[in-house]
Amino acid sequence: METEPVNPATELPPMAPAPPSVPPPGGPTRPSPMPGSCPTCAGGMAAAPPSYIYAIGRVEARFPSSSVEKEFAQATGRADTKGKTDQEAFYAVLSHKEHRYLVRHLCWVLTVQGLDTYILKPRDPADLDLLVEAIRPAPSPLDLDVVVGMKGPIAPPDLCNGLMVPLVAFDQIYSFTREALIKSIPKPEKMAAEKFTATAGELLDRIMQMTDNAGATDDHRASNYLAMRYPAIYATATECYGRDCSLSAVHVQPSALSGTRKIVKVIFSFRHRQTDVTEKYFVRVDVTEEFPYLVTKMSPYYDR
Repeated sequence: METEPVNPATELPPMAPAPPSVPPPGGPTRPSPMPGSCPTCAGGMAAAPPSYIYAIGRVEARFPSSSVEKEFAQATGRADTKGKTDQEAFYAVLSHKEHRYLVRHLCWVLTVQGLDTYILKPRDPADLDLLVEAIRPAPSPLDLDVVVGMKGPIAPPDLCNGLMVPLVAFDQIYSFTREALIKSIPKPEKMAAEKFTATAGELLDRIMQMTDNAGATDDHRASNYLAMRYPAIYATATECYGRDCSLSAVHVQPSALSGTRKIVKVIFSFRHRQTDVTEKYFVRVDVTEEFPYLVTKMSPYYDR
């Protein structure tokens, strides 16, 4: 049975402090564009029901054509790139304002678990800087990019050198490393730092590796939002591990509280390694619109 809902305005704990490049939750957001002004609509997104994404992956910049690649090579030849690696030079050239036209012409792809998943387009031209920052002068395999936006139609083959994946008009991109994210999560008192870090890393990886987690379904949007914004799931996992329990499953179900709003329950199951007894905890997340938010905090869950 579900517990009584909690008033988020007074009961929710503070969210995890964001890494330096990540704006805090609840910050200012831009209004949605008027119909016909969406850069990725292609005549279809504005008319169709909105489909949102909250995806975790890696942003990559690619040349859509040989002419853009040649133009970039000429710009690089005019820039001071002595002593820089290829990636550092690539970042340095795109960072200069006089090369903003190149940023607009590049193809920006979000890969999820190594697969090309979305082509990104900013709703606001000022957000081109978010794309440049996402490529980083010194990339690491542990880099993470979180993209929040609206999914549109499949890209035409001439847009990104034949790549045909959904277009996404993004509103936010958070770029940080896996280590920075874990360090930003408040560690509960009386809990060893090394143990908490290991548990948080494992839980984050489990959520990111959920089957076909492209951040487009309500289930995956809710799970990805919690992984990025709700530190209590990491504290609960660490406490359960301390009682010799292991994380056995993460399930998402529609909530009985759903009415005009779309609310889901994210249920975390922990099984005792010796007795096989399962403990369950859950939170409710509202996924009605583009930006998910917490409805009730982590609580014990009991099957009916």
